[in-house]
Amino acid sequence: MTDKHAIVSSEEWIAARKQLLTREKELTRLSDELSAERRKLPWERVDKGYVFQTEAGQKTLEELFGAKRQLVVYHLMFGPDWEQACKSCSFWADNFNGIVSHLEQRDISFVAISRAPLSKLQAFAKRMGWSFRWVSSNETDFNFDYRVSFRPEELAAGKAVYNYNPLKEREEEWPGISVFYKDESGAVFHTYSAFGRGIEAVNGAYQWLDLVPKGRDEDGLDFSMSWVKLHDEYAR
Repeated sequence: MTDKHAIVSSEEWIAARKQLLTREKELTRLSDELSAERRKLPWERVDKGYVFQTEAGQKTLEELFGAKRQLVVYHLMFGPDWEQACKSCSFWADNFNGIVSHLEQRDISFVAISRAPLSKLQAFAKRMGWSFRWVSSNETDFNFDYRVSFRPEELAAGKAVYNYNPLKEREEEWPGISVFYKDESGAVFHTYSAFGRGIEAVNGAYQWLDLVPKGRDEDGLDFSMSWVKLHDEYAR
């Protein structure tokens, strides 16, 4: 890789780095502005009842908030008939364990939701060493209503919409993030959802990869994430 990069003095390196820092600061300010716009989005009231299977028994969407006013959901791809979760979603989930207590300090409950039965979720979480809350929506329309799962007939008819655009692929399960707010009366509102590359920001490993000389190093692969495996399947 050295033949692609100028080798310079410390003074020249600092000058080049400061020039890039100007761009980085512009991006940070733009990101702050975008976050402020995100918080100004209108909300939609959630009137439909959902009941999830959890380690503590059946819980409604309202109950998933606990004592918090805000709920963040990661839609983790694990279909009812699958034997394990999606390896790409598992790559994301490897970033979740340590954040829960921090989010709770800012009035946020965090939960991953999948359609697989709870017993499968629990077994896979044990294998992966995950401790974050993970519940099953298998007996509800939740995943379908929030556009991360699609019924075969919907896909066959070309009516599936993912990331706010028609879905061309035929896969039934997709990743995403949804955010909810519960007011003083107990009413729940859907405030935000993101899909596709919109969820990359919560993958800490990708942020680290973007800092190193080779970056994500995905050029030439069949598809960008073909290198990803479950973390216990990498060769040591």
